Amino acid sequence: MSLESTPPGGRLGALTEPQFRLLWIGQTASLAGDGLIPVAIAFAVLRIGGTAVDLGIVFAAFTVAHVALVLVGGVWADRLPRQLVMVVCDIVRGVGEVVLAVLLITGSAQIWHIAVGAAVIGAASAFFLPASSGLVPQTVSPGRLQQANALMSLSRGATRIFGPPISGLVIAFYGTGAIFLIDAATFGISAVSLLLLRPVPGEKRDEPQPFFAELAAGWREVVERRWILAAICAFALTNLATSPFFILGAVIADQQLGGSAAWGLILTGSGIGGLIGSLLALRWRPRRPLFVGFGISIAMALPLLALVGPLPTLLIAASSLVSLASIQLSNTWWFTMLQQHVPEHARSRVSSYDWLVSLVFQPLGFMLAGPLAGWIGIPATLLGAAALAIGANLGVLSVRAVREVRWVEDAAPTVPA
Repeated sequence: MSLESTPPGGRLGALTEPQFRLLWIGQTASLAGDGLIPVAIAFAVLRIGGTAVDLGIVFAAFTVAHVALVLVGGVWADRLPRQLVMVVCDIVRGVGEVVLAVLLITGSAQIWHIAVGAAVIGAASAFFLPASSGLVPQTVSPGRLQQANALMSLSRGATRIFGPPISGLVIAFYGTGAIFLIDAATFGISAVSLLLLRPVPGEKRDEPQPFFAELAAGWREVVERRWILAAICAFALTNLATSPFFILGAVIADQQLGGSAAWGLILTGSGIGGLIGSLLALRWRPRRPLFVGFGISIAMALPLLALVGPLPTLLIAASSLVSLASIQLSNTWWFTMLQQHVPEHARSRVSSYDWLVSLVFQPLGFMLAGPLAGWIGIPATLLGAAALAIGANLGVLSVRAVREVRWVEDAAPTVPA
């Protein structure tokens, strides 16, 4: 395992490139708003009389809508200018959150309102995320691609640190509806930055093929690289395994650890871990990134195990810190490998298959966490989920293609100033 020096310009050198800097500013603002949402969603549902089952339904509504449309989003993100696809998604998500805010502020929100709002946001995200994955390499020089992904991850980590405690304070003084208004405003900032963006044009493409032909072409790009197929199958299992954390964790915090403040502290631990992982990703470049990434991702089982007792809040937060550090670090390497090894014209479609397979079982995890905990008990549910997370990460390491993926040293043109 090697530790290479940072690219020219230092650890933050990607921010010296105007197009990436503009993208990063807009996305960081949007992520700051998104960092407020997990606590708000959980307590919006619980405070209008919802249960763990209702909370699972809300989370599942987001994921089902995302999974149902993500392949469509990948095709259109490869056909159209990616930043324009993202702008439309920002507008849709912003409007959806304003509607939710009004319902919550006026006291007329019901569980199904929140579930429908989550579904609308999930549907828009199905177009946004594949487009975003394909857009980053069009805004930064090839030698700084890992650094750019690490900086995006750094923003996610930072907003997870400050988001939960700020969200808890805002909810305490102004209610959950205010959080959705704030997040809607950040979508506006993201949309403006994307409209100002001038990325490198994509490769010249042939005439668009029928929709299903383009889907099939994207799938061929996946199966031709066994490491992609193996990895996304592992992601499907680990996302299923970690989903009970978000459902049962909020309930345990509410009933045994003191409420929203404890849950906010635990999520803050996750944010700090994400920040640490992102900082490491600015510098750490192992020769076999996926092999190392899946190896350290075994740590994602730690928060599940910490909830079994449950352990004291600070120890659960510490386990979340270690877990998210490993996840953010390995995710940075994963996104960079996809962007380096997949042709530009197919990046969004391959990304959409990544999102589809990775999330396909997560709605099931959200919906079953409450009923399963009621049937076999919360400790058994959490222990089973932890075992699945460990097994999936160890299993994918048995695939030779995963162990052998290496970095691509590319000489593609740099982005314009």
